Amino acid sequence: METSIIAVGSVWTIVKNSSTFGVIILAVLVFMSLVSWAIIFSKWREFKAVENENEKFIKTFRRARSLSEAIGQAKSHAASPVSHIFMAGYTELTALAGDKNDTAGLVEVKRKVDQEDLEIVAMGMEKAQTEQIGKLERRVIFLATTANSAPFMGLLGTVVGIMDAFWSIGERGSASLAVVAPGIAEALLATIVGLGAAIPAVIAYNWANNKLKYISEFSQNFTLEFMARVRREAR
Repeated sequence: METSIIAVGSVWTIVKNSSTFGVIILAVLVFMSLVSWAIIFSKWREFKAVENENEKFIKTFRRARSLSEAIGQAKSHAASPVSHIFMAGYTELTALAGDKNDTAGLVEVKRKVDQEDLEIVAMGMEKAQTEQIGKLERRVIFLATTANSAPFMGLLGTVVGIMDAFWSIGERGSASLAVVAPGIAEALLATIVGLGAAIPAVIAYNWANNKLKYISEFSQNFTLEFMARVRREAR
């Protein structure tokens, strides 16, 4: 416990003795790290909810005897990107049938849709998929920005700290440890904080991209399943 208190006290001592520019760099890095962690927790909750809702809706969709039967379930799974894609596809179908208010069934659709109509439906669903993935991608770019820029900002702080150490040597005419220690400590602290901000951001960014890829592929597979079902019901 005492060691921890001493370590925290030493860090604050280093910060107090740092140059103004060094303090600004440390403050920016700490801010980027805090925002990154906030995004990480937010995205973890969001992706978990999306995956759960997608699984629930796809089970309901497969149990439904017709596309119109899945409408109510799609509306109750608003957190599922797949449900929005389904609604986009169904809306296109009813619009092509000439009855935009049709929520009772696909009687008219069965009579009127052809291959060209099915391509229009597929394009509408692809557009909805792009929009849904775009929503999930929000704020992920900040993780990439932190991962790429934090090490360089830490390096900049390191250079400033070393320059300050050399300046102290020239000013006092001595290269003793007491003279160079504050500048070197400032340099090392900037390096640690820069890496501390960058490493979690790199890991989280790769994780988020992996999740986005999985959700995108899941959505594409659903679109194929939806189109296959439309062809089946339109026979």
